[in-house]
Amino acid sequence: MAASGAAKGFAPGTVTLGEIAEAVRGEVRGDPTTVISGVREIEDATPGDLVFAMDLRHALLAARSRAGAVVLRRGLEAGDKPCILVEEPRLALACVLEILGPGPRMPSGVDPTARIAASASISPDVRIGAHVVIEPGATIGPSCVLFPGVYVGFEAEIGEGTVLYPNVVIGERVKVGRRVIIHAGAVIGADGFGFVKDGDVHRKIPQVGTVVIEDDVEIGANACIDRATLGKTVIGQGTKIDNLVQIGHNVRVGRNSIIVGQTGIGGSATLGDGTILAGQVGIVDHVTVGPGATIAAGSLVTTNIRPGEMVSGRPARPHVDELHAEIAWRKLPDLLRSLEELQETVRSLEKMIRDKSGG
Repeated sequence: MAASGAAKGFAPGTVTLGEIAEAVRGEVRGDPTTVISGVREIEDATPGDLVFAMDLRHALLAARSRAGAVVLRRGLEAGDKPCILVEEPRLALACVLEILGPGPRMPSGVDPTARIAASASISPDVRIGAHVVIEPGATIGPSCVLFPGVYVGFEAEIGEGTVLYPNVVIGERVKVGRRVIIHAGAVIGADGFGFVKDGDVHRKIPQVGTVVIEDDVEIGANACIDRATLGKTVIGQGTKIDNLVQIGHNVRVGRNSIIVGQTGIGGSATLGDGTILAGQVGIVDHVTVGPGATIAAGSLVTTNIRPGEMVSGRPARPHVDELHAEIAWRKLPDLLRSLEELQETVRSLEKMIRDKSGG
């Protein structure tokens, strides 16, 4: 779809329905010069707002709403309201919010309380908030936004257009690509959890590697991605990571993967491109998850997963097998009752045989 609103020069109150239709590759029905000032939910819409109807029920609600225009899936109608017909409304929503969304609200320039080392390289158009710390040798690329309290370590690199929300920590020598979004409280480049037994004590293995976050990655609040023992922990281009995710040292996550909240990935695990990890998934160390695999919520992965496979359970196994086991488990109370009845019948028969034999 089209580039973001900033790239196209749009501003709220100046975008027409026709311009939005062009951006989302949709078809206009009604007046294309209708001016759109914002996007809202159907029940809250005002005459200047655009609303989205994903199904017939919402299309009927949109037709009766105060909204100025509607984005609809092809084949639906919204009465006499101006509308844009698209193949996939949710994808259109993402594009429209880029055009009309407010974006990061940060003043231009560098806050006077920020502490920036003399040897750090800072692009002139960056926005840096209060009490940000940027250590020697660090590089901050063009159009970056660093919210208050961000820490950027020695020789770390932050790519063009990246946004670091409050209290994000970027460790020393960590490399963050372009257009990355890292939400509040995330820690990128803490030491991996590496220890070796030395008699009765646990001796720390120094974690001297780094983390590489490739372009267009998004990382949720309070997520932690550990630096490698040696080499690098890698998050592939376009991957999206939810809040409260833990990724261990030397993990490699492929491109365009999805990792949902409260997932934990053990050290040196490898995830192929396009993998999906639902909420509260656990992956033990050194496991390989093949490209395109899906791990259902709450699963524990202890062995390698084949490409494209869907697994579930603890330990994880093919999803169909887990469903069959779940069905059998739910039948267990009935089976136990049947067994007790069968045992009682056997005891009765044994008694009858003993009585007839005089025993």
